[in-house]
Amino acid sequence: MDQPGAITEDERDARARIARHLQHLALAEESRGFKRFTTEGRAAVEIALASEMLEQYLGASGAFLENMRGRFEARLALLRRGEPAYGGRPEQAPEHGGFWLGFSRLCAVLRRAGRCAEG
Repeated sequence: MDQPGAITEDERDARARIARHLQHLALAEESRGFKRFTTEGRAAVEIALASEMLEQYLGASGAFLENMRGRFEARLALLRRGEPAYGGRPEQAPEHGGFWLGFSRLCAVLRRAGRCAEG
């Protein structure tokens, strides 16, 4: 049985997969190279590349965010039913409180994602 609060192997793997997917943020590094077009007298090329990159990124990010928000909002009821049984037993209280703290965090992030999608 896992220790309360211990990170399991599958949790660690999921976090590593998320980190690999976020590597697309390397676009920031790539975009630094665009300035060479301006220093070479081709500012229009930098403008076009920057516009295209930002438009594609915003479109992809917005679609991704909306998709993930929809998925997790649809699962909220099921996730809520995963609440640890408390039953008034003090030894289970930290587990119960931690669950609701995590659930509240997810709800707050989903509200924030909704505002981003509307904005």
